[in-house]
Amino acid sequence: MDFTLSKEQMLIQNMAREFAEKHIQPVARQIEEENVIPEEIIKGLAELELFGIPFAEEYGGAEGGFDGYVLAMEQIARVSSGVAVIISVNVLGLGAISLFGTEEQKKKYMLPSCKGERLASFAFTEPGTGSDPRQITATAVKEGGFYIINGTKRFISNANFPGPMVLFARESESGEVTAFIIDKFSEGYSISAPWEKTGLHGNQLTDVYLKDVEVPAENVLGRIGQGYPILQQGIAYGKIGVSATALGGTLAAYEEAVKYAQEKMHRGKPIAKFQAVQLKIADMAMKYEAARWLTYRLGCLANDAKDPRQFAKEAALTKTFVCENMVDVARLAVDVHGSYGLMKDYRVEAIYRDAIVGPQIEGVSDMQKLIIAGTILADK
Repeated sequence: MDFTLSKEQMLIQNMAREFAEKHIQPVARQIEEENVIPEEIIKGLAELELFGIPFAEEYGGAEGGFDGYVLAMEQIARVSSGVAVIISVNVLGLGAISLFGTEEQKKKYMLPSCKGERLASFAFTEPGTGSDPRQITATAVKEGGFYIINGTKRFISNANFPGPMVLFARESESGEVTAFIIDKFSEGYSISAPWEKTGLHGNQLTDVYLKDVEVPAENVLGRIGQGYPILQQGIAYGKIGVSATALGGTLAAYEEAVKYAQEKMHRGKPIAKFQAVQLKIADMAMKYEAARWLTYRLGCLANDAKDPRQFAKEAALTKTFVCENMVDVARLAVDVHGSYGLMKDYRVEAIYRDAIVGPQIEGVSDMQKLIIAGTILADK
């Protein structure tokens, strides 16, 4: 068991940290206020191959493994969680194609999206579904060599960028939920204005409207009726990015609290001298370290996950702990700042808003705990 980062891992980590501090940090406030990521940031991420870190070179990836992916995502999210989520969702969509796609599908859709020329999306949620695939109402009707897709998808990330979308709809002949790869902005595809959400600004969530969208039959992902297994396994890998994003936010909250404690003066000395503040800093340090090694471990497990069911449990466990942990650390950071932590002038205010989003996305915490317990108890 080796907890030392390799030279390659440190290179990925340092590269991401340097880019985040040099290019994202100067516009972080702008991203927060405008909910838009500047195009030059997207181009810069693409040039450094940060959109396809875990994937094979033959599909446009950087072949850095999911362990390298976690290290890079932590550093990006430390500066902007919204930017990190753009990468995470791209990897989520591409991960499903990588796991279940044909060779033709991988080469057609992964190459440009790994290079950041296009960005992938993953569309399961609908206005009435929640986490229940049985309530999916989007339909895919076979007509000749095409499927005609109609329906509405809700809270979809990256839907405003051209690229592939892994979309779940009910196939008409079988009546089964099936995964399809569609090209965003093809005829009949449209999106709503972005939802005004609490945190993770820069990552725009929109509804997607599908009106008689034609999808070639060869764009079925996996098999007819395999939608739910694809969803489960794809989302399991998607939780790696969510966990790493929350880890980066946790680090940011901890660092902001330490900095403030050392600079804020009270009765002629920094508040870091007071035991109450020291206890909070210690709690944050412990919580960050616990989350860090759990997230790094998930990245390593993903490189060689032989049992999808067990990996889904580990992903659910990590995502739930790390996201709930970020809420705790962000709250402690606000406590260290006192009333100032409620002001938009101080970064912890935005970090706290980012934190409370985590437990609600890509599987709410209670659902993840049921996955964990279900797997454990099934093995007894």
